[in-house]
Amino acid sequence: MADEDREMGVELGELGEKLDNHDYPATADELVEAYGDYEIEYENGSETFEEILGPMNDTFEGPDGVRQSIMTMVDSGAVGRQRYSDRGAGAEQSEGQDPDQESF
Repeated sequence: MADEDREMGVELGELGEKLDNHDYPATADELVEAYGDYEIEYENGSETFEEILGPMNDTFEGPDGVRQSIMTMVDSGAVGRQRYSDRGAGAEQSEGQDPDQESF
């Protein structure tokens, strides 16, 4: 299994290879018609490809765009801790702390 078929806790499985081999450009409707029943699994559940991409009206130039849309559209259950970021103090910054200062 390629690493790109398991990104951010989302498992594409066989669908990843199908998307790679599909002829592009392709509309969301065309992709859903071809692969709508494939399950996309993540830690707290799964959804079909149709449930994720069905509401879209986009045209994709290649599989990377489809993957990006999947990552954007999956249910919030695919996300670990919501609103969590390990990229700094953010809103929980201590009073008086320099916002440009980084802790190592």
